[in-house]
Amino acid sequence: MKIGLLSFEYPPETGFGGIGSYTWYHARSLARMGHEVHVLAGLKEYAPPYTAQHDNVFVHRYRSKGTVMQALDSLGRWKCWWTRQRLENAWSMHQALKDVEREHKLDVLEMPECGAEGALINSMIRIPTIVRFHSPSRLIMPYYDVRQADINMCSWVEQRGIENSTTLTSCSRFLAGEVRDKMGVRKPVEVIPNGIDLDLFDNEPLIDALETYGLPKNKPIILFTGRMERRKGIHLCGEIAAEILRRYDVAMVFAGEDLFGYMENTLLPSLATQELRGTIHYIGKVDLTAVRSLVRTADIFLLPSLWENCPYSCLEAMAAGRAIVSSDQGGMPELIRDDQNGLLANSGVPESYVTQLGRLIEDPALRHRLGAAARQSVEQCYTDDRIARLSTEVYEQCVQGTRRLARVPA
Repeated sequence: MKIGLLSFEYPPETGFGGIGSYTWYHARSLARMGHEVHVLAGLKEYAPPYTAQHDNVFVHRYRSKGTVMQALDSLGRWKCWWTRQRLENAWSMHQALKDVEREHKLDVLEMPECGAEGALINSMIRIPTIVRFHSPSRLIMPYYDVRQADINMCSWVEQRGIENSTTLTSCSRFLAGEVRDKMGVRKPVEVIPNGIDLDLFDNEPLIDALETYGLPKNKPIILFTGRMERRKGIHLCGEIAAEILRRYDVAMVFAGEDLFGYMENTLLPSLATQELRGTIHYIGKVDLTAVRSLVRTADIFLLPSLWENCPYSCLEAMAAGRAIVSSDQGGMPELIRDDQNGLLANSGVPESYVTQLGRLIEDPALRHRLGAAARQSVEQCYTDDRIARLSTEVYEQCVQGTRRLARVPA
């Protein structure tokens, strides 16, 4: 098959989130299966269309310019930044796909709902399309300081791509239910989790995280990685860290961009005034190699998010065989089975995280057992090859269904 994957996020130029990670792993796996794979990705600044190739995947990048983009830029003056980004992306994808399709005649297209890649495309082309749910704006924007008008307009733009798609998939059963119950989506949603390339993950060159960041070598390390924002649960970590570091001689390490100044202005100053047995380390924003090196160095991985679907931060910690303490919210219980391959804490309740972290700190054998089981879960259920096979079945059904409809007389 000739498969097109549309995603503004794609490494290295725009690979800064879970959608980019999914598309990267998925494209490579589909190519290994023998499919011709074309990724249409975005750019942060204008550039004429260009194509690169890696691992037998064709990557086409483009960002439009002109009167339409200039008009959309005016949305920033109304503080509708999310809507502006979605519309700019929808327009650029529509413009670029015309050239890609003219040359390659794709059989099927897959795209995320978040980014609105299909807002224009799905109503203007005859290629069967799959919209894959990752993190719909209507569900996640309330966790951010944004205008209600931006939420409404951004959600409407994304909805256009969803409604006009041929087929829908989701990374978790949780999100499939959410889009039905909270977004009014009535089409069936096929659940296919995210996948990871274990060979690539296991053999990636790493750095000595202890030496590079001056971390202690003689005490357990608890790691939080990700954007320092409310949706990721960073506001809970002050109370969690204070209690854990008062009780235990451990190191708590935070790595990620401090977008809203929480670490600098709140968490670090509050801990500086307290008598602690353990230590706290804020590393700041780091690249992917550093993140993976830190994950492999850590003893415990902390994921207190208020809303998650099927996050790569958790999948990579599982692949590294780490003991995980995760929120019991969203799609997390589908990845982490409490006391089997990790521990779940009550979402939004710092005391629950303290209890679960304490169990792991006090019981190295429990850490080892849960970490080994987490790795086994990835090997059995979340490899990129398995996800590619499941996805290909959906693509083939989608194409066959479209062909049957095309043969029905008007």
